[in-house]
Amino acid sequence: MLTETATPGDEPQRSAERHAGLDGGEPERRPFTPQFPSSPRGAQLARRHAVRWLEDRGHPPTSDVSCTAALVVGELAANAVQHGRVPGHEFGLRLTLDRAAGLLRIEVDDAASAKRLPIVAPSSYPEGESGRGLLLVDILAVRWGSLPRRPVGKTVWADLSAGEKGVS
Repeated sequence: MLTETATPGDEPQRSAERHAGLDGGEPERRPFTPQFPSSPRGAQLARRHAVRWLEDRGHPPTSDVSCTAALVVGELAANAVQHGRVPGHEFGLRLTLDRAAGLLRIEVDDAASAKRLPIVAPSSYPEGESGRGLLLVDILAVRWGSLPRRPVGKTVWADLSAGEKGVS
């Protein structure tokens, strides 16, 4: 259960040149994708931001939607930090809530384009210390994947069930 609160300085940086998520209302005129440091602290801040963002849209931090989103954001952000890190570059997080379809889209952008994600989640040895992140994403998401990002990098995305269609 996630019940953490933000502390001063935990707010992400704003970047207006990227696409923002919709929360079921009018499209935002100035796109917003928060940027986070490519570090373990940045991954933690991205997860906290997602929980607060969902709370602002009616999903309390203890809800299934919020807890699942926190896990998926944490895994994708950790992968961006560990595998997609390019010195001097941050990673971005974009959240889109489609109430009509009952879906939450999570997108994490990083600057590394050399590594391609596997088409399916890798299997892991039980005694391994890593390698389960995408397996967890595969289990929790309705669907997930990655896309190249221009001019550089990639976007890893996951669609999560956000409850019944048409219900907030």
